[in-house]
Amino acid sequence: MPSVVRTALVVTSATLLLAACGSSPDYRATSDQGAGAYKVGKPYQVAGRWYYPKEDPAYDQVGIASWYGRDFHGRHTANGERYDMNDLTAAHTTLPLPTYVRVTNLENGRSLILRINDRGPFVKDRIIDVSRRAAQLLGFDGKGTAKVRVQVVAPDGSPLTYVATAQQENVGPAVPAVPPEKVDVASLDEPAAPAVGPAQGQPAVATPAKEKVFIQAGAFSTYDNAQRLAARLKDLATVELSLVRLSNGPLYRVRLGPLASMSEANDLLGHVVARGHGKARIVID
Repeated sequence: MPSVVRTALVVTSATLLLAACGSSPDYRATSDQGAGAYKVGKPYQVAGRWYYPKEDPAYDQVGIASWYGRDFHGRHTANGERYDMNDLTAAHTTLPLPTYVRVTNLENGRSLILRINDRGPFVKDRIIDVSRRAAQLLGFDGKGTAKVRVQVVAPDGSPLTYVATAQQENVGPAVPAVPPEKVDVASLDEPAAPAVGPAQGQPAVATPAKEKVFIQAGAFSTYDNAQRLAARLKDLATVELSLVRLSNGPLYRVRLGPLASMSEANDLLGHVVARGHGKARIVID
């Protein structure tokens, strides 16, 4: 574990009394990944500062993320689960427990879907505290913190709108969906060129369909370099080479996919990173 100053405080269920909420937004997570129940919570105070938990399906904020690991491994989280530093989870001061969020590291473009099941971090400039595994995949475990964007999403990572139960009074209009974050290493403003015909036995080159999820393992100015990387990763998933023509020349992108879900993408990203490709990232086209 890297040397990281632990500044966020995790509030356990024994010290933070939480109350269930009566509305039913479609992003509400069930307890299929742990023993904790869905909870919103009453206002609480930590270090002289008050926090006011609430349902916020339109939540979309930019701030600093930190992470917590071995010192809290196995302890109860704020909604009664056991914290596992190797799970893709996080802590937040006010979002319901659990809630799913897309966390994008704005310093390297990596993106993950995390499940919030704990309270914290209680530091002024920080908006989320992620697990050790999440920090590793997002690429800031060694640094300790990173500037991130946090968006509430549905459990499968898709955008959402607010859905209220029939028991709720004064139901207002639906909250507009949060647009998915597009992450890429190259501008796609210029039209993609026609598919390039590779030599026999090499991966096909094609332009990926829009609104699909991929792992981009690398991007190269020469086809041979891209093909070699594709060959090293072909046992993990379907490998696709796509060509983008930029003003300074062609760019060959090595992508794995398309993938069925953000959950599958998060898992595959871990395997690609483990093979030494630390700049790999999730992209949505």
